[in-house]
Amino acid sequence: MHEPLTGVIAIDKPAGVSSRRVVDAVAAALGTKAVGHAGTLDPLAEGVVVVCVGHATKLVDFVHELPKHYRGTFLLGRSSPSDDLETEVVAEAAPVRPTRADLEAALPAFRGAILQRPCDYSAVHVGGKRAYRLARKGRPVELAAKPVRIDRLEVTAYDWPRLELAIVCSSGTFVRAIGRDLATAVGTRAVMESLVRTAVGPFTRAAALPLAGVSSEAVRGGLLPAAAAVPHLPRHTLDAASLSHAVSGGLVDLGVDAAAAIAAVDLAGDLVGILRRHDSGRHRLRPNFRGAG
Repeated sequence: MHEPLTGVIAIDKPAGVSSRRVVDAVAAALGTKAVGHAGTLDPLAEGVVVVCVGHATKLVDFVHELPKHYRGTFLLGRSSPSDDLETEVVAEAAPVRPTRADLEAALPAFRGAILQRPCDYSAVHVGGKRAYRLARKGRPVELAAKPVRIDRLEVTAYDWPRLELAIVCSSGTFVRAIGRDLATAVGTRAVMESLVRTAVGPFTRAAALPLAGVSSEAVRGGLLPAAAAVPHLPRHTLDAASLSHAVSGGLVDLGVDAAAAIAAVDLAGDLVGILRRHDSGRHRLRPNFRGAG
């Protein structure tokens, strides 16, 4: 009996295509339904979509923890309800034209751990409904600011009205909102013109498989081991005895200083699951790729 196909692969999504279509293409190529993506990329955007297959679909939440790298282009002096070109764009009658120095002086306030109000046209839930559904109906949308982290925010090009930013941020950050809020800080408005996700952690666009090139052979050849989804977690190797104990649901004593989540591998270096801290202070495999959990 063959082991079920499992692993992770980066796909380069073109603009105008949904992340769901990327998942469907990989699923069709492999002939399996056990496929999921780790981080939606809006249809208007292009770049890296990390796709998990088989057991690796249980690691999606860990991939979300990896930093996301973007290159965003914004048009200053105009606004739209969606903060991008998806909805009607209105130009300011007499827009302020900030200098590059003005923009760079405003950047520090948006770096590090900040509170960011999500975009009205977003998938955030408001009273059980998606914000964008309410916004499209003309209903008022009140979204509370949420904590996000922006590790890098730099001006890489500027020629009024076009501004290009390089961004490295946490999952949950709205790049459209960065442009919106930065423009407000310098006395004007902005809409996002284009967005490219250049990397998710170690998964780069340069190494990603183009969506047009997805085939059974190409995906199987490019599929990385499940361990590639958790490069940021500490790793613990289980010997034969401790592996048997752990995959049977037993608790593993790693010491009081052990991290809350640890990538567990066997002697061959294959990921067998994630050791998570139990109430007892010891660790248990969750998910458990070799057992029931």
